[in-house]
Amino acid sequence: MTTPRTVLVTGGNRGIGYAIAEEFLAQGHRVAVTARSGEGPAGALTVRADVTDAASVDAAFSQVEAELGPVEVVVANAGITKDTLLMRMSDEEFDSVVETNLGGAFRVVKRASKGMLKARWGRIVLISSVVGLYGSAGQVNYAASKSGLVGMARSITRELGARGITANVVAPGFIETDMTAALPEAQQAEYKKNIPAGRFASPNEVARVVTWVAGDDAGYVSGAVIPVDGGLGMGH
Repeated sequence: MTTPRTVLVTGGNRGIGYAIAEEFLAQGHRVAVTARSGEGPAGALTVRADVTDAASVDAAFSQVEAELGPVEVVVANAGITKDTLLMRMSDEEFDSVVETNLGGAFRVVKRASKGMLKARWGRIVLISSVVGLYGSAGQVNYAASKSGLVGMARSITRELGARGITANVVAPGFIETDMTAALPEAQQAEYKKNIPAGRFASPNEVARVVTWVAGDDAGYVSGAVIPVDGGLGMGH
């Protein structure tokens, strides 16, 4: 039985973040999600936040702390893409993706660490992507931001590991979301050919790995990159 915790999932209004919030709720945790628009699943507290703005992140945490108690588990999931080939990528397209995906995780984790240090217990889960270590043409900005999370988790582990705090990376591959559903059939088939499992994952399959690594059983797992990609990345 897992101890009920106060959990915050950023970008919890759709896709993988929504599924993660749902799974934490199903396991009996107190769950809040941040969203710029839309709502998290029923039973979750939805707070407005823009992860590129430290003051906005601080206000969101203060609201969650007031309503649900100190945040014990934080899942940094909020992310954007602006895909284009290197030669065509503008500074803005590079900067905004890094600012949201990597900078956003930094601001969220920094704010969460205050309460975790006080409690001498915490779980930090950073949602990366198979692309972060495998690479992908047209995603120099996204891949750089997602691989940066690995260095972040490992440095946090060295800094805070002795205080009962773990920091891990979950790296999903192709997941059945609105984003992958919009891909042409032929392209989906091409992707599936490269995935040893021969299929995309359900968001739930990612969510359950996240709840496990955030739970009581994973207290000695830290600085790890856990792929949920059907064998696509194979340790890359």
